[in-house]
Amino acid sequence: MGRPSRPLLTRDGIMRAALALVDEEGAAALSTTRIAARLGVKGPSLYNYVSSRDEIIDGIGDLIVAEMELDPTVQPWTAALDAWARSYRTALARHPNMVPLLASRPTRSIAALQGYACAFAMLQEAGWPEEHVLSVVQSLEYLLIGSALHLNHPHDAAWTDEALPPGLEPLRNAPPDFRERAFETGLAALIRSFQHTLNDLQAVHNR
Repeated sequence: MGRPSRPLLTRDGIMRAALALVDEEGAAALSTTRIAARLGVKGPSLYNYVSSRDEIIDGIGDLIVAEMELDPTVQPWTAALDAWARSYRTALARHPNMVPLLASRPTRSIAALQGYACAFAMLQEAGWPEEHVLSVVQSLEYLLIGSALHLNHPHDAAWTDEALPPGLEPLRNAPPDFRERAFETGLAALIRSFQHTLNDLQAVHNR
């Protein structure tokens, strides 16, 4: 008799199963046992392909980064940065359960590091001095990650008048899309500020 067939495991398949698990059940559900059950194998089988939970998280990060798009050929550079920011936020919004986990860890995803390298090169090509490009990218990321962390949080409508100090009408009467408006406001302000800062740096350099 032939040996019973086993599901074919691959590293990519493991990462995709792990991402689906977190998307559906939250980051607390992430374990080799749960991933293996989804794939129809025993937990130890995964260790032929991945060495630890941390490696799985890094691999999930690679999958999410692959959903982001930075096109350095887009001109001007502010338009490329704007498009990248929107792509970045959209990717995080597809996987909100992963955002706190990724935000709490140092960046070790190879895909994410390659994305940084591409962003740094694009900014330097636009005239940014090397010592400024990390600040530009990270300040933009702070907006994106903060925005993504709150995308699925319901607006608290359970307050009573007695519980609130006066002057909170903008918060109490916030429109349904107030988070989108906040993101648009923040992104536009950041990019305008980046352009003004670069203009100032170039003016000092050209004196």
